[in-house]
Amino acid sequence: MLNYVIKRLLGLIPTLFIVSVLVFLFVHMLPGDPARLIAGPEADAQVIELVRQQLGLDQSLYYQFWHYISNAVQGDFGLSMVSRRPVADEIASRFMPTLWLTITSMVWAVIFGMAAGIVAAVWRNRWPDRLSMTIAVSGISFPAFALGMLLIQVFSVELGWLPTVGADSWQHYILPSLTLGAAVAAVMARFTRASFVDVLSEDYMRTARAKGVSETWVILKHGLRNAMIPVVTMMGLQFGFLLGGSIVVEKVFNWPGLGRLLVDSVEMRDYPVIQAEILLFSLEFILINLVVDVLYAAINPAIRYK
Repeated sequence: MLNYVIKRLLGLIPTLFIVSVLVFLFVHMLPGDPARLIAGPEADAQVIELVRQQLGLDQSLYYQFWHYISNAVQGDFGLSMVSRRPVADEIASRFMPTLWLTITSMVWAVIFGMAAGIVAAVWRNRWPDRLSMTIAVSGISFPAFALGMLLIQVFSVELGWLPTVGADSWQHYILPSLTLGAAVAAVMARFTRASFVDVLSEDYMRTARAKGVSETWVILKHGLRNAMIPVVTMMGLQFGFLLGGSIVVEKVFNWPGLGRLLVDSVEMRDYPVIQAEILLFSLEFILINLVVDVLYAAINPAIRYK
């Protein structure tokens, strides 16, 4: 197992390099001139050129890329073109709100999604199954930004129960986490149901019932453990979805996190911040999938990695 983990970690190097190249090309293909945006609409050509020189945009693409890569491997992602603060500081100040929002969304989505999926599988083709799957399909179909605006209108504007801006208390997390986790809970419910339906028909489940084991214990001990293997895979993929979905949700709720920072950086063509954030998202997604693979062995001892 240790050798497998080491090999996967070493595999991060070429993956992150490829991502770095693609992100660098992407940001430099974006329309608009960062120097013009930063200098302002009233700036003349001389001022814009001076800003371009200060930002290093007057250099060749090859030089800019080499400068970016050589500094990035040392953990230096440069200065933000807009705030002139170190990119690492910009990201660090926004990291925890996004992390806690993602974890909060994932926790409630997994708990309610798996519970709904198990209920639907146990009572399949009956009203609990139909009700759970109808809600799940609705959760997948409804756009996150529309759900967020609806929740703001109902619980903040009309009822005044919950705040919408800021991340200072646990109450600020309720609406954004509900919005972000709704689609994940729906996917988890459908996937858990499908996995559990297959497990319920296995021979070891019938054997456990024949031995007089209660139905609840059969489901929790034998069914849940074996159904979790494909579900864990989906959890890893959905965590990556949450990272991407946080961009939209943070913009809707004006959340002080990485998603809103990325949107603002794209609008201002803040190349260093964009490059560092996408690299961070890629690294997080790869590490999450590594954790998922390691969890396989913990859930099912028959699985071994070399």
